[in-house]
Amino acid sequence: MCDQSQVRPIFIIGCPRSGTTLLRLMLDSHPNISCGPETGFLIDMERILGHHWSHLELYGFDRDYWRRKIAEFFASFHLEYAHGQRKRRWAEKTPHYTPHLPFILSLFPSSQIVHMIRDGRDVVASHRNRWGYKEALRSAKRWRQFVTVGCEFGKHAAADQYHEVRYENLVNDPETTLRSLLAFLEEPWDDQVLHHLQAPHDIQPTYALFTEKRRSQGKEQSPIYDSRIGAWRRELDPFLKLIFYLWSGPLLRELGYV
Repeated sequence: MCDQSQVRPIFIIGCPRSGTTLLRLMLDSHPNISCGPETGFLIDMERILGHHWSHLELYGFDRDYWRRKIAEFFASFHLEYAHGQRKRRWAEKTPHYTPHLPFILSLFPSSQIVHMIRDGRDVVASHRNRWGYKEALRSAKRWRQFVTVGCEFGKHAAADQYHEVRYENLVNDPETTLRSLLAFLEEPWDDQVLHHLQAPHDIQPTYALFTEKRRSQGKEQSPIYDSRIGAWRRELDPFLKLIFYLWSGPLLRELGYV
């Protein structure tokens, strides 16, 4: 609904704890791309257009009008934020937008979707480490749901609208992975994306402390640490492994992780 003649929005999606924040910071380091903190704004707007439509329609405007207004507002603050950093293009990283792709594309038909995929067992291990056992159990099912939604969209999307990034590839071979991504985004290569820790970012202090702790625990010196790849082998107990394989095993095999 929003005029995208001058800029194509970028949305980074994927199951939470799949490395979307790492990718966000890398893209935010590019001289042309601004990727600020996640908002969750569009989830609330979709809910309002659905559950509260009986109130909104009393204003006399149709749904297309409201979608246009939402898109204009959302793009406006992202562009103002980007221009404040002397960048021309904006991106948003919000993993929970993944199930809401149809609504997002109704607002921004020309947007480019970057789908971050990570071994689901490591996603579960990360949830357990960060938020506890119950969240780990929930994530075993959520991983399948989120990845399926993203991949199904990708099967039918145009080549210039959908791009998958594997977390493991990003960590083990960041330059090759980012060169492919930037080619998809039609942006020039810039080495700054490989040095995201040297660039300023608007991030929560807790994230900076958390990643520094991770780096220290893994005795990592590089900006990108690989100590979390395969963490499930030492951190998932037999029950969590069983639950994950029951819920998400077929998809894990389909993606080539086993």
